[in-house]
Amino acid sequence: MDTEARPQDPPEYKVRGRETPFSLFDSNAPDWRIWFGISVTTLWLIMLSIYISGTIGWGNIGQAPIEQLGSFLEGAFAPLAFLWLVIGYFLQQKELVQNTNAIKMQYVEIQKSAAQAEIQSITIKASELHARKESFLRIAESVKQQLGFIMGFLFLSSQGRVGSGEVSDEQIGSMWSAMSQNDPEIYSRSMMQIHFRHGESYAYKLFYGTAIRTRHSENFIFNFERMINAAEECDDDGMIRDSLLGSAHGFIFDRMITFRESPPSGMTYGNFDFDPDSFD
Repeated sequence: MDTEARPQDPPEYKVRGRETPFSLFDSNAPDWRIWFGISVTTLWLIMLSIYISGTIGWGNIGQAPIEQLGSFLEGAFAPLAFLWLVIGYFLQQKELVQNTNAIKMQYVEIQKSAAQAEIQSITIKASELHARKESFLRIAESVKQQLGFIMGFLFLSSQGRVGSGEVSDEQIGSMWSAMSQNDPEIYSRSMMQIHFRHGESYAYKLFYGTAIRTRHSENFIFNFERMINAAEECDDDGMIRDSLLGSAHGFIFDRMITFRESPPSGMTYGNFDFDPDSFD
């Protein structure tokens, strides 16, 4: 039998010189020690019979005193008793080795089962994570659309007729149409351009220049934070979170948080004692 470990078997699964399960009854033939003991016993009995017939006589044995008969039988069969004691010891040792190997093989199978269970657990976990990601991405599309509507209202309050009036109704209608056609960040990109064009103070007014704008901004922050928190539950490598924060919505979210915590000089969050549409 090949006693070398097969390449595909992990080294921790190898059991000394043997890798395939075995049976304690691999061979139906008796152990050679038993045949040896039977042969020696038979030869000894034949020699003992010859000795009794030629030296003592079978009739004299029956007439011998019991203590002499006992001593004779003790001396005659003591070697056989010792022989079978030694044979029994080796047979018992063999059984112990076989039982030990059987326990080792059971341990190997338990290890393999545990490793397989671990692989299955990892596979199930990966499948579950993938399913959570797919579910989140579907929900995120709806949240992005919701954020787009909030940003649209915020854009109208500052750039539409109720605000500075810089953007015509036709342009606003075109932007609403584009947002409805799977472009939920069109207003966020427009607010980014306005921010870069007019500076920090005016950008602050875009988000917190009036009570209505403040309410829209707080609503935007609340929903964006919820989306980020949901992303972290299925985002094992941080890519989804980085993608959200790097988007136009993410930029607006960052600016809203920054302006709320550190308003530009001369302005206080929650106070509206200035012209919300002035560029100064």
